[in-house]
Amino acid sequence: MAVVRLDTAAEGAGADARIHDQVYDRIAEALIQGRIPPGKSVSLRGLAQDLGVSPMPVREAVRRLIAERALELQSVNKRLRVPGLNEHRLTQLAKARQWVEPELAALAAGHATKDVIRRLRDDDAAVMAALAKGDVSAYMQSNQDFHFSIYQLAGAELFYDMARTLWLQVGPFMRVVFGRMGTVHLPKDHHQDMIGALENGDAEAVRASMAADIAEGMDLMMDAIRAHEAETPLKRRGPK
Repeated sequence: MAVVRLDTAAEGAGADARIHDQVYDRIAEALIQGRIPPGKSVSLRGLAQDLGVSPMPVREAVRRLIAERALELQSVNKRLRVPGLNEHRLTQLAKARQWVEPELAALAAGHATKDVIRRLRDDDAAVMAALAKGDVSAYMQSNQDFHFSIYQLAGAELFYDMARTLWLQVGPFMRVVFGRMGTVHLPKDHHQDMIGALENGDAEAVRASMAADIAEGMDLMMDAIRAHEAETPLKRRGPK
């Protein structure tokens, strides 16, 4: 797992609090980017070593991520892992994303300055460049940047935190699916439509574009899950 090592040179209570927050942010970012695959076991010690910190702030971060259903503690060996996704759970996540993220986008419609629009165009250009190169990692990062640049504009902290929690759960599987398919097979996004609607201050158009964008991505993951579940029984039976 590629996690950015922290700078722990600062000391004091304030520094400890910052380290706790930074540890959480680093692990959460790794999950959203899919750098920890579903079903892969990780350990507190391993995470601490990757980050260059003691196990204590990692333990606190892991508790938060378990509460957010981004990690789970296995009952057998007490190791941590990213939960797997099945059709039932993905259906719930898709509905939750449709309830939260289009609303955030609509709330952002009245706050898009020229600088914001320029940044969104840059983010979308990075998305398109990653698609052209077949770079899944760059696609995941630039797509996240685009979405959360919009969500930050909404001024709705509760909805924003809900959206981030949903991405924590979806990210690992999204990376697996897109990595297997390759970026050339990803559907056309609705980013340009969103940017145009934000420029015009059209909240309903922004909402509709975001809803369509989410639906296409989640439908792609649902197709992958159904295909995998259809193949699994055949693999278990083995060759005749």
